[in-house]
Amino acid sequence: MTGHVPTIGFPEFIWIWNVRQRLTTPRHHLRMARWLTERWHGPERNGLLMAFRDSGKSTLIGLFCAWMLRLRPDLCILVLAADHALAKKMVRNVKRVIERHPLTRDLKPRQREQWAADQFTVNRSSELRDPSMLAKGLGANVTGSRADVIICDDVEVPNTCDTASKRADLRDRLSELDYVLVPGGMALYVGTPHTYYTLYAATLRPEAGEERPFLEGFQRLEIPVVDTTGRGTWPERFPEDKIAVMRHRSGPNKFASQMLLRPVNIADGRLDPDRLKFYEGDLDYAESNGEATLRLMGWRLVSASCWWDPAYGATGRGDSSVVACVYTDDQGEYWLHGIRYLRHDPATPADEVTQFCRQVAAFVRDLHIPAVRLETNGIGRFLPGLLRRELAEQQVPCGVVEAVSTRNKDIRIIEAFDAVLAAGALRAHRSVWETLFIAEMREWQPGMGGCDDGLDAVSGCLLAEPARFPRRPLTTARTEWRPGAGSFRVVADFTP
Repeated sequence: MTGHVPTIGFPEFIWIWNVRQRLTTPRHHLRMARWLTERWHGPERNGLLMAFRDSGKSTLIGLFCAWMLRLRPDLCILVLAADHALAKKMVRNVKRVIERHPLTRDLKPRQREQWAADQFTVNRSSELRDPSMLAKGLGANVTGSRADVIICDDVEVPNTCDTASKRADLRDRLSELDYVLVPGGMALYVGTPHTYYTLYAATLRPEAGEERPFLEGFQRLEIPVVDTTGRGTWPERFPEDKIAVMRHRSGPNKFASQMLLRPVNIADGRLDPDRLKFYEGDLDYAESNGEATLRLMGWRLVSASCWWDPAYGATGRGDSSVVACVYTDDQGEYWLHGIRYLRHDPATPADEVTQFCRQVAAFVRDLHIPAVRLETNGIGRFLPGLLRRELAEQQVPCGVVEAVSTRNKDIRIIEAFDAVLAAGALRAHRSVWETLFIAEMREWQPGMGGCDDGLDAVSGCLLAEPARFPRRPLTTARTEWRPGAGSFRVVADFTP
């Protein structure tokens, strides 16, 4: 493109387009436009744009791409979406804008091969290897690509984030974009959260293994359908009555996720970790007058259950090997004080099974556990003997009880957790909240086959504990209302 290009701001660019299309420009679109302009011209170029569903954010991003190409025709833009079809939709949107906007028509090339469905190259003076705009799906290879701007449009969808392994794979693929983006380039994420462990989260999720938020350092703009005062963001399209209908039909979780931008699971999980009672106290072991006592937060503990659900194989693949411990106090409360996901270190000379047995021995020693139940389903009968050997070598006075689970795992988990969670009788130590156990609770659904090894171990502990009820004597006598049900004094003149 030749000649002088007059300077025009992005909000004005949108206004011209909407006038030509006989559309109005809602206020939240102008808010997005100003924020995107700041990202383009400012030093902090990486950003996250979250806006409620059907807010027009993808349409606005298409206009933004056309505006950037008008300012810099030699720009290379990569659009990445959950699948190739969605990325192509964005490219088609930008092509239509370039063809019809009065300020971008001269960008369209004459050669048809430069105007393809999933990529195009505008009229530009530079001869570059990469096209002006390229669409790719998450599964595509982008190793050889280079981009000045990367648009990640709806990369997080239920298909890419409904399990922990899918979320890890999504983050791995997106991390590769650091090698595609040129120095000083711009990365822009656009979407809505679809899980509590969303990659858009502003805060750390330590129980998911995060050391920092995935988009740490990104500038954020969040526009929910209603603001903090309850006023609608786009009342012309989403009046209060329509919002109320959407909330009722979609359910609380989906509405909160897609319209209020809160990181929750769209699908309702069966187990709610928010019903767990958090505590930070440590065990207090004491011996006096020949008697040992174990207390926790001032409560005397009267029994303990420890369950080891073993599994072998590469770390992070397949089932996890998990050991857990639950105490019961004299009032019938349950205390989930420890859970450990065992890890195998290949650099250590000891074999995998020996390492696991040593970790379990250290676990029961630190928590004063009298016996550990070992699930022997499918692992062979040699593991209990190896564990007893390690306990003896470390001089840990702990018994090993072999357990065989014959009932369905989902049924065991439901029976173990439903009642104690409903009663608010299960407490969880601070360290438990930093493990994968909380994520398993939040996402577990019967029959879905997700990660549940921690749940299985804790359910084994809960089911092994007897139900205890506190002794509370009646303080007042009940007045009998039944005829003849009272007490009588009988004087009998009887001499045997």
